[in-house]
Amino acid sequence: MILLEGKTCYLRTLYEEDAWVFANLVHRNREYWSVFEPRHPDSYFTEAVQKEKIRESLHHMKNKREYSFGIFDQFTSELLGHISMYSVKRLPFSSAFIGYSIDEKHAGKGISSEAVQLVVKYGMESLQLHRIEAYVSPRNVGSIRVLEKAKMQQEGLLRKLLFINGVWEDHFLYAIIEDDY
Repeated sequence: MILLEGKTCYLRTLYEEDAWVFANLVHRNREYWSVFEPRHPDSYFTEAVQKEKIRESLHHMKNKREYSFGIFDQFTSELLGHISMYSVKRLPFSSAFIGYSIDEKHAGKGISSEAVQLVVKYGMESLQLHRIEAYVSPRNVGSIRVLEKAKMQQEGLLRKLLFINGVWEDHFLYAIIEDDY
């Protein structure tokens, strides 16, 4: 298990036992998250599918290709969201991507910012990555603020990168390199 502790939240590896709580989080935020993420079939929101996704994530972590965490409230241990560092590549790249989602009722409270900063620190210091990247919709002003608070810089616009809700959408590429960290 990996545990990353912050002031208002902590990040912990999710396990199969977390599938029910995680499925509830995903289902509760189904509409909220679908604004910036592809829509999923109904089966995605079940405990069985989320348990399988957790198993897959643990397999990737064992192979050092992905590190996924639940975002938990530091004081109540309530599951507030999810964050992952994925597509981990070693030399000659030494890089990874991050992605995250926070419960709608906890958005705008600085929790995502702290979670991203904890994952960037883990990636740079523990995994010794050279570069960490993130995609973000130009319309997602809150998420852009989160990335910029983590000292990530906008590097460009990727035209029609993701197919979301029937439309190809542009995304900014943000990144931080070890020299800036």
